[in-house]
Amino acid sequence: MVSDFSGTGYHAAAVAPTGNRTVGRNRIATHRPGRYAIVRPRTRIERSPDMKPPIIVFDLDGTLIDTAPDLLDAMNHALTLAGLDPVVDDGFRQHVGKGARYMLEQAHASAGHTPAPEELDVMMANFLDHYGANMPGRSRPYEGVLDTIEAFRSEGYLAAVCTNKIEVNALRLLKSLGIDTLFAAICGQDTFPVRKPDPAHLTGTIDMAGGDVGRAIMVGDSETDIRTAQNAGIPVVAVDFGYTDQHVSTFGPDTVISHYRALHPALARELLDRGNPSS
Repeated sequence: MVSDFSGTGYHAAAVAPTGNRTVGRNRIATHRPGRYAIVRPRTRIERSPDMKPPIIVFDLDGTLIDTAPDLLDAMNHALTLAGLDPVVDDGFRQHVGKGARYMLEQAHASAGHTPAPEELDVMMANFLDHYGANMPGRSRPYEGVLDTIEAFRSEGYLAAVCTNKIEVNALRLLKSLGIDTLFAAICGQDTFPVRKPDPAHLTGTIDMAGGDVGRAIMVGDSETDIRTAQNAGIPVVAVDFGYTDQHVSTFGPDTVISHYRALHPALARELLDRGNPSS
């Protein structure tokens, strides 16, 4: 997952929305044809009219979408404009999960140079301009993830995105891939006054989507995602193909998967039952 494009930080304030409100450009998704085939869910979970549905929440970068090629392209664009040599993707993608500013700092460090803050600000602006203008570029959903989402939707689950990408870029990317309507809410680092690993970012996303926080699953690829879910008391599935410099098992997720074929509603029910033994 990409932590953010403006540095990282844990904000102590916690303000979560109530009700199915629309914030920014988020909204409850309705079906529209896109680049990928989208099938409306056939709800199989019986519930009373006032009972909220279960929900599966995905991180974006490194979890839902492989965005590293385009983030590295944007970084190299900014480096070239600054007169530095581009960086090849030879293990450098492990830095992607810590955000664009960190990526640029590491690229400078590998060249034996420490940029001045104002120099880094200019590079960040060039990075964001290039990245935003070239979506979706080479970014693609991970193999099997769309089938997994449809399997959950067919069982009555909502799907949502909780990312530390800025909201407008998250929405733009998913819309450019034609899959934004799969998600009941798409929440970025600036959707709420807090962001991951503050649990209110995740619980606010669930609330905005109209899901049941007591029947929620988080899917992520980083320590930040795992800590967020743990802070919220929500089971977390970690993927081991994302962007991190340590194996995700180090951070104690509830389970680790190497392909989306391993993530299905039966596993979600098992994880939820572990957290609610009386259910």
